[in-house]
Amino acid sequence: MSDNALHDAFFALHHGLPRQGPGSDSTTRRLLALAGRLPERPRVLDLGCGPGRSALLLAAEANAEVTAVDTHEPFLAELRETAAAHGLDGSIRTLRADMGALPFPDGSFDLVWAESSVFVLGFDRALAEWRRLLAPGGTLVLTECVWTTEEPGPAARAFWEEHYPLRTVTGNAAAAVGAGYHVLGTVPQPESDWDEYYVPLAAHADAADTTVPGMAEAVAGARAEIALRREHGSDYGYTGFVLKPADPRWRLREEAAEDAPTVRRVVSTAFGSVDAPSETEADLVDGLRLDADAWLPGLSYVAQAPDGTIAAHALITRCRVGGAPAAALAPVSVAPAYQRTGAGQAVVRAVLDAARLRGESLVLVLGHAEYYPRFGFVRASEYGIKPGFEVPDEVMMALVLDGSVPVPSGTIVYPAAFGV
Repeated sequence: MSDNALHDAFFALHHGLPRQGPGSDSTTRRLLALAGRLPERPRVLDLGCGPGRSALLLAAEANAEVTAVDTHEPFLAELRETAAAHGLDGSIRTLRADMGALPFPDGSFDLVWAESSVFVLGFDRALAEWRRLLAPGGTLVLTECVWTTEEPGPAARAFWEEHYPLRTVTGNAAAAVGAGYHVLGTVPQPESDWDEYYVPLAAHADAADTTVPGMAEAVAGARAEIALRREHGSDYGYTGFVLKPADPRWRLREEAAEDAPTVRRVVSTAFGSVDAPSETEADLVDGLRLDADAWLPGLSYVAQAPDGTIAAHALITRCRVGGAPAAALAPVSVAPAYQRTGAGQAVVRAVLDAARLRGESLVLVLGHAEYYPRFGFVRASEYGIKPGFEVPDEVMMALVLDGSVPVPSGTIVYPAAFGV
């Protein structure tokens, strides 16, 4: 049997499926929400679009101008037909192309989207090659299969080691940060996302004509994959990653011991002025340094300007919610000369990345209701979390870094240095 026969049988088996991988409209919407504010008419590149379920939603609900790319022309033809039926043919352009050799100039898109398709290139190569396609402020959204346990069983490990090496969510997040991205959020996909793919695929397999060259092998492969998911699905799953390239103007790094005096000066002038520094927040940082139960190594971050000046500082320390460990972002300080330059946003994103990679699942902040939602923070009260003192509901906010971990509820207890 030729490789062409197996290739043709595979696509024949998959033709007419609503999706070519685990997913749902609900997951697409959650990922889109994490991408943050988009232009009024965002330029979106949907890579490995298949029959275009995501492309159609992005065009309809984000008012996007979508360029949908796939190597399989019948999928693109199906997408064009569906787009026309929904009045979206003016918003979706299809292109048959290899996602590893894309013919677009740098900075062409506000949003690059790849659901269930990044495996074609591999996660790391996609991070490296697709970054150039993003316009300033653009966002990359990928869904990728990951290990959901540190010790997957031998059957799942053998299957994935043969077909495609997996990492954990943290492993992929670390790869993204190492490649120069910030992680805006991750979305573990529910089991129902697998059903949206595997239930219709199983029906196709049952109805397939296995006398067609290559079809018996294609059907056997599909059934083996479905059986593996049924029997060992607790070992792996799909997760969405929402990523934004780091601002290249700033060097973002963990604070070094010798930075402490400079950090104190940045904090005191940020909350006061160069001529009249405020020592309250600077004393808070110093007090937290001395509290072994509060201080979290590696979560005091600075942003350096090109000349080496420390422009901004952000700190995350331990707090508790209803007795469970959580993390508190405070204070965030930007030296007066660098305020409104993006240094504050850059250092906040960097320290949140560091918290995510060290396994923190929940971060709280008491701050400006117009500022912190850009990082994904929402009202803490949505999770049943409240401070032990009176503040407006909109200024006490929470950010879930790991959606696979239950979010604790109850009263926030801050370290003693906060004085609350």
